[in-house]
Amino acid sequence: MKLISIVVPCYNEQEVLPLFYREITNVMARIKDKHSDTEFELLFINDGSKDETLKCLRELAVNDSRVRYISFSRNFGKEAGMYAGLQNSKGDYVVVMDADLQHPPAFIPQMYEYVLSGEYDCATTRRVSREGESKIRSWFSRKFYKIMNKISQTEIVDGAQDFRFMTRQMVDAILSMKEYNRFSKGIFSWVGFRTKYMPYENVERAAGNTTWSFKSLFKYSLEGIFAFSTAPLSISSFLGILSFIIAFIMILVLVIKWLAFGDPVQGYTTTICVILMMGGLQLFCIGILGQYLSKTYLESKNRPIYIIHETENDVRKENHIENDKH
Repeated sequence: MKLISIVVPCYNEQEVLPLFYREITNVMARIKDKHSDTEFELLFINDGSKDETLKCLRELAVNDSRVRYISFSRNFGKEAGMYAGLQNSKGDYVVVMDADLQHPPAFIPQMYEYVLSGEYDCATTRRVSREGESKIRSWFSRKFYKIMNKISQTEIVDGAQDFRFMTRQMVDAILSMKEYNRFSKGIFSWVGFRTKYMPYENVERAAGNTTWSFKSLFKYSLEGIFAFSTAPLSISSFLGILSFIIAFIMILVLVIKWLAFGDPVQGYTTTICVILMMGGLQLFCIGILGQYLSKTYLESKNRPIYIIHETENDVRKENHIENDKH
């Protein structure tokens, strides 16, 4: 039998979980009909949700033996949720997807066929349209991919999603990268492996509200830049050389004006502007160094990426004890 693990990070998904569960069980039944040698496990990661998400997962785990869940002690972020899901999955194949149905479960059977053929190690979706997003957000997203592919040696496909169907070999390769500051889009590309990109149109959330604000997406993009490129470090060198050249030219101009034309050097305003400009450049460069240093500092602490508070075994044990009492 071939086990397929479906990993689903969740954060405040109480409204959409019943819809997702209905959709995914239908898809699993279709795959089972075609490939009778397949089994499934649904592994939900509750990332410190503040609504009734954990309650929903407890009910699913009690009623469906295929459902597993891990509940964090607090919110550790989606990257930690995906890592925990991959690390605790048992399948020969692993699917990573969101619960909000923006990653359509209907793609999974075709993904399975691509990977099962042996031609690919991974099948993923690539968004070809951004309908429903604001123009500003779409513009920044496209620019981010262009900048990343110019400054990084790791190619990140524009529009590629975290929604992926992977072999166990690829999952183990991803898990071998144990860094605390994780950027999965870059990690998926960095480990290599043959990947099939399936185009699809943007899909709106089935229910609830997204927790990804423009600010959080911007911070996430910076994580990607600092995790997979050292180009920002060269900015300080470039600005230093540029500043030196400009200063040298200015000195030549002032000396020529003084010797040739007797023009006295006047300078309060010019001096203040130069001081402010150079001070700003220095602080900017120190800030870049600080970002890389902070990442190194967090890695050196060697803290766990996540902490588990509860799993499906706890609720099933409680339910078993209650049944024994009755």
